[in-house]
Amino acid sequence: MSKSEDAAYELVQAVHSADGWVCLALAGAGTRALAWLFGEPGASRTMLDAQVPYASSAVDEYLGDTPDQYASAETALRMAKAALRRARNLALKSGRPDSAPLGGIACTAALVTDRVRRGQDRCHVAVATSAGVRKIYSLEMAKGRRNRAGEELLCSQLVLNAVAEAKGLKARLSLRLLASEQVQISGR
Repeated sequence: MSKSEDAAYELVQAVHSADGWVCLALAGAGTRALAWLFGEPGASRTMLDAQVPYASSAVDEYLGDTPDQYASAETALRMAKAALRRARNLALKSGRPDSAPLGGIACTAALVTDRVRRGQDRCHVAVATSAGVRKIYSLEMAKGRRNRAGEELLCSQLVLNAVAEAKGLKARLSLRLLASEQVQISGR
């Protein structure tokens, strides 16, 4: 196992020990975070639901309309808010305590592909919590410098960091960014 995988599983253990539950919606990337979250005992103390609306029609259905752009910060935040609504609904139906922290985490991305695509390789990860946190982490990746697996790893690390934030943890995975890359954070 690589150092980044070890660090991910270590963070997941802390996530599963913290109070609260989350729902995830991952469109285009971030799915390795699901493997990490379900790969450690205690996932039921964190996860309520995970959706992977990959096709544009699936994202449209998840949001209830067609976004202006799929791989965007705005769409990620809209999806995170929808995931938070789902978390509230599922927590209520399953008798979870009203005071438990809830979070919705979403990822939209445009990564390395086998077809011609305009624009930068990028991902946007948003978190919306019952405590009022609304944050978006946007990363524009240096095009052509990583393969799809490398870009997926970065997106998944951002997703796992957002889950940690939703559960009130300070711990985060460190990202191996190139000199030209920086995670832009917006929101509160």
